[in-house]
Amino acid sequence: MRLPEICSTLSGTTVEEMLADASRATAAGADLVEARLDMLYVKEAVLEPNNTSDSRSKFKRNETSLIPREVLDFDIDEVFSLLKAGIELPVVLTCRPIRQGGHFPGTEDDRCTILKKAIESGVSWIDLEMDIESSVREELVSLAGDKTRIISSEHYDREPESDDEIVDKVREMSNHGDIVKLCYNSNGKRSGLKLFEAAWKLKDEGIDYTVMGIGSSGDWTRIHSPVLGIKIVYTSSEADSRLTSSGRINTTELTNAWQMLDYN
Repeated sequence: MRLPEICSTLSGTTVEEMLADASRATAAGADLVEARLDMLYVKEAVLEPNNTSDSRSKFKRNETSLIPREVLDFDIDEVFSLLKAGIELPVVLTCRPIRQGGHFPGTEDDRCTILKKAIESGVSWIDLEMDIESSVREELVSLAGDKTRIISSEHYDREPESDDEIVDKVREMSNHGDIVKLCYNSNGKRSGLKLFEAAWKLKDEGIDYTVMGIGSSGDWTRIHSPVLGIKIVYTSSEADSRLTSSGRINTTELTNAWQMLDYN
């Protein structure tokens, strides 16, 4: 049984925080890390409860949210240099647009310029969404050549309609990158099962792919990825009780689960 590669998505909204998390990811046994460049455009803010003495208050004490930065105090070219110098593992550079659940606030032209600079920096992997305008995407793919591998991705803010929808989408995307990444909202066992059944159907097709959910039961395909033929599993270095309900999983907890399930 082939174990998938583990890609730890770096936490933090500054380069310094990402570099610190990269060290944690390396120590935890990740094979590569994902640096979300769009996270540099936001910051964490503590949400104040409407009434801290009221247990029914909408927000819990110290709960945080991401809000746009008023001032951008970084140079993107310097960011690439710092990440390259400070991270030992291969890096996936991602700049997720708002339309696919990310935080990049600028125009699509600005975002694609950043993706171009990322490729030119010599990064190991680049995440290119399928909905990038076709001629622009082709230019980025050509620029990547054989040096930078491509993750062809789609992120949906809805549940999958069926397992066949997922299978058809992965097959459709398989010729547009080195690995297909498909992510849906997952609101419980029913959508988790659709993701699992789709992965089971795809496991012998020879496609390098990953499918996952964000939300309840979204971690099923991550935990059982070794038997599903999934190529890369996205994890986190965060140790937060809310990870499971969000469908994400801690790197160490994932490898422990694989050992318990005798996936080796």
